[in-house]
Amino acid sequence: MPFPLTLPTTSAFSFSQFFASDSHPSLPLTASTYRGVLRDTLKKHKRLSPSEKSSHLSAVLLSLDNYIPYLLAVDAGLGNQHVAGEELDVVLKSTPTLEWRPTLSNTSIPGRGAARMKIQSWEYEIYFVLSTMAYTYTLLSRVSLHPLYSSDVPSLNAEQRTTAITTATKHLLSAASIHNYLSTRSDQVSSDPPCVDITKPIFKALTSLALAEATLLAVLKDDPYPAAVAQDRNENDKEWMIKAPEIPKVRAHLFARLCLAAAEHAANALSLLKASSGNGKIDPDLVKYVEDLRRSARGKACRLFGIDAELGGQTGTGIAWLQAGMHELGISSKESGGKKALGFGKFKREWSEKRENKKIEKGAAWGSDAGKMEEGRVLEMLEKKWAKMNDTAS
Repeated sequence: MPFPLTLPTTSAFSFSQFFASDSHPSLPLTASTYRGVLRDTLKKHKRLSPSEKSSHLSAVLLSLDNYIPYLLAVDAGLGNQHVAGEELDVVLKSTPTLEWRPTLSNTSIPGRGAARMKIQSWEYEIYFVLSTMAYTYTLLSRVSLHPLYSSDVPSLNAEQRTTAITTATKHLLSAASIHNYLSTRSDQVSSDPPCVDITKPIFKALTSLALAEATLLAVLKDDPYPAAVAQDRNENDKEWMIKAPEIPKVRAHLFARLCLAAAEHAANALSLLKASSGNGKIDPDLVKYVEDLRRSARGKACRLFGIDAELGGQTGTGIAWLQAGMHELGISSKESGGKKALGFGKFKREWSEKRENKKIEKGAAWGSDAGKMEEGRVLEMLEKKWAKMNDTAS
């Protein structure tokens, strides 16, 4: 969490061949220069290893920040608009032809990326560039969250954890605002986009997805249970004494409501992805991730409602909420499933956990299950603890 998006790449393009400006003669050449830097940066990023890509994202964001003002200046000049109080005049000499490689469209050949797609609309250049910036912010949020799940380093303290989650939330909200802007802007174009990546339903879906992820991070920031489980599993952790997690009763209920709101955002994103009418189908991995995110959010909400009940002295009700959360995640409860929960399902889950840990260590596409595995560990820990307390009391 969040989804490991892939940055698109583009072909070379010369503004001077298609645009001219009497008010700012150097604008086409300068725009070409910064676009060339962006193209080279994206091309280099694609060839890096997963661990190298994380540190290279800042270079991608810098190249985007440098190019976008000139991109939007050319767009404003085509409409004879004023920029920073100055009149900007840009003339279109001929229809521009650009190429972008979409990354959300499903390809017919597994394991092979989509081919570059020709676009002959300046508006679609803006869509791809701004979408790339939104994807970059999403990937930066993953970089911020990576230390929370890595077992190669000692667990973060409370202040470091809060800083990491706050930074990731900021990046996700930036991504959501860009997707939302593109969704609104796409109303100006009547023609069908050349690929599903830059259609209005996808922009709206990605907005809802980013909001769902940001909402869950707001809960994670003050939810001590995932941190306690991760700390217990971290072999490099230096803490020899771990304080039992605590959540105030009022906040537990509030957090549960936030998780339900996140689940609604994810459900909205899922319906938009499935109903997308773009030219081609969406990446099935993204669709599966959004479905898993919805389930994770609902499972977390059940756990928090259970904590609220347990704090009120209703341990049995709390256990029932935990089992409801496990049902949402597709996990068998040890209390209700008996020995069946200890069979092949447990072996399969342990194997999945080891595979996920290797992904985290390599910095690859970790978190593709949208936090289902992490939430499942917390639910099992609490169920074991509360069942023991309930049996002792009775």
